[in-house]
Amino acid sequence: MGWLSGRALALAARVARRPFLLRAHERCHLAWLATLVSASELAAVGSAGLPLDVQRPVRHALVIATIGAVSWLVASVAFLVEDGVLRRVKVDVRDNRRARRVRTQLGIIRRLTAVLVTIIGLAAALMTFDTMRTYGASVLASAGLVGIVAGLAAQTTLSNMFAGLQLVFTDALRYDDIVVVEQQWGRIEELTLTYVVVHLWDERRLVLPATYFTTTPFENWTRSESRVLAALELHLDPSAPVGELRTKTRELVEANPLWDRREWVLQVTDNTELTMVVRITASAADASSAWDLKCDLREQLLDWVQAHHPQALPRMRTQTTGTDGRVGGYRDALRQAG
Repeated sequence: MGWLSGRALALAARVARRPFLLRAHERCHLAWLATLVSASELAAVGSAGLPLDVQRPVRHALVIATIGAVSWLVASVAFLVEDGVLRRVKVDVRDNRRARRVRTQLGIIRRLTAVLVTIIGLAAALMTFDTMRTYGASVLASAGLVGIVAGLAAQTTLSNMFAGLQLVFTDALRYDDIVVVEQQWGRIEELTLTYVVVHLWDERRLVLPATYFTTTPFENWTRSESRVLAALELHLDPSAPVGELRTKTRELVEANPLWDRREWVLQVTDNTELTMVVRITASAADASSAWDLKCDLREQLLDWVQAHHPQALPRMRTQTTGTDGRVGGYRDALRQAG
């Protein structure tokens, strides 16, 4: 019957062109077959004519096997539904904030489902033993002290689990979020109940406990939207032509395909004893595009300044004095282009 139902489901998936039915066959067939076999054996053990002293342990073993098979089937169906939802969530779009939130929450729900089904299955299997039912109250009472000791020993683990749940269901952190932690830039690659894996820009992985993100400030560049501003600063000589620099910046920004055509600005934001600080910001679709856009603009603007206005590069001005002690003229010493 299990083989027949599996073949029927696979045939229906091909005829009706339903990929979901084919995935259901692939994921749930073995669990469904195990459930049918164990349940049918359990139903037939009474009419098998076995001696009573043999029939009881066989029936008990088949009950436990049926509980395990049903738990396996329930977990497989739950995972199948979650996979179906994940397939409908597209993360390869420009604004994928909602999709990443759904993927993050489903990942935690998948783990909770596995843990919950396993615990219920084990509890049901243990309750098939007479001693567990008869002395259940005393076992629970004596387990009170053990539970307190175990809770104290697992305090760190439990706090990480609650922190992981808090991060997921308060939407504070999601898969593929761009974050800055420990002065490192990276993406959230894995988010579990107890730890978070950050894929750093240089291909390293930074593994942090979930409590880190609930107790330590961190930067989340994609918390509310995927769009990020690329910001760079140039330190130039105060004699630099700001008007020409703004015109050239506009030309470079508009010609760059990484700019999302929303906004850009050039401002003189500060001045020091030797230089003025020119800050340029331009919007990009996501964090990686913003980083590349910032590097492109910095490189192109420094090339343009060196080629057309070398005097605009930072310079050290020194004052000379003659042998008679009188103050002479100023002399400029070129510093490195920052």
